Amino acid sequence: MSIGGRVTTVSSNGEYSFTKPNRESITLLTGLGVEGDVHAGVTVKHRSRVAQDPTQPNLRQVHLIHEELFDEVRTAGFEVHPGDLGENVTTSGIDLLGLPTGTLLHLGSEAVVEVTGLRNPCLQIDLFQDGLLKQVVGRDDEGAIVRKAGIMSVVRTGGVVRPGDTVTVKLPDGPHRPLERV
Repeated sequence: MSIGGRVTTVSSNGEYSFTKPNRESITLLTGLGVEGDVHAGVTVKHRSRVAQDPTQPNLRQVHLIHEELFDEVRTAGFEVHPGDLGENVTTSGIDLLGLPTGTLLHLGSEAVVEVTGLRNPCLQIDLFQDGLLKQVVGRDDEGAIVRKAGIMSVVRTGGVVRPGDTVTVKLPDGPHRPLERV
């Protein structure tokens, strides 16, 4: 295990809206997600996923974004703050997008989430700020889609998470599988 970074902000919202207000702390519930958050549950809660199949397992219980993304989009003229893109946990000092599927992230002294995949950004991002979607979804030199709007996870061990908590990374046994959209 290695210290990967820290939690800078935590956010949650009990109602469907694109952004999530920042909180002093959030409580992660094993197998469910963030206590009181609209996306918490054993089965899918994102409306587009519910419409497809409401019995799908919820692989998107906790959404994490690296704070460095905000600096990146700021250079392109966009102003984005923690919680604005609907994430629950904003981190710094850790390459979330480079983690393999199945990585365990220890958030603070209690909570543990398992990384399930990449967030698949939707058109709502352009409704929030026109043109922002192109900043968080692009293509690499080979033409493959690159998603930068954070990662999704499920709660393996519940606990309280606060700004300033450390993020400790435990990689899964190899071979590692790169993150795919979930």
